[in-house]
Amino acid sequence: MKVHEATIGAGDEFDNFANDYDAAMVRALSVSGESKEFFAEARIAWLKKCLQDMSSVSTVMDFGCGTGVAVPFLIDILGAKSVIAIDPSPRIREVAQLTHGNKPVQFCAPQTYQPRAEVDLVFCNGTFHHVVPAARASTIDYIFQSLRPGGLFVLSENNPWNPGTRYVMSRCAFDKNAVPLSVRESHRLVRAQGFEIVRTDFLFVFPRALRWLRGIEPFLARFPIGAQYQMICLKPE
Repeated sequence: MKVHEATIGAGDEFDNFANDYDAAMVRALSVSGESKEFFAEARIAWLKKCLQDMSSVSTVMDFGCGTGVAVPFLIDILGAKSVIAIDPSPRIREVAQLTHGNKPVQFCAPQTYQPRAEVDLVFCNGTFHHVVPAARASTIDYIFQSLRPGGLFVLSENNPWNPGTRYVMSRCAFDKNAVPLSVRESHRLVRAQGFEIVRTDFLFVFPRALRWLRGIEPFLARFPIGAQYQMICLKPE
């Protein structure tokens, strides 16, 4: 099975941001007071807590990996032994390889990796708002076919119901053509492709200026007020 590179945005579109990708992200996130590494680490730390009662993961796919900011956290926090990092942009992958090539990670284009039902967990952050709506179902099917039976799909997306999220996206150069999707739309998409939803949490309620309130964020995770939502989905045995 092959997925055209346009399913994760146009590769050449993101090639244009390769040298400025991280800088553009920093500028967009500056209103939160935190770095992209802060958010990447916090997402995976939360995921680790959610997976405590589930089987461990060995092979992880980072679908829409960008410059690979999640890779070290997938290895160091989640315990992945190997990472398959997928991104359509050759230049973005080059940057990621230079930064994280010393890790047990393989960077490749979506049309290069052929799904073989071998991956324990697919992690996907901030990618589906770059997938054209007409291609979202086939993209989720690609992920479904990549996972082993009983494998997990973790979809982390920007919450369009959060005004702060919309403001940050409006400041991000490569989000110009993005089409946000609500948690309801994400639920519908994954269920239609055969996934079972294990849980959905909303993360990142308070900016750095109110970080003293972050201790209560775990109690707010069930309410749709966070800047992002994280869905854990199961491929049935």
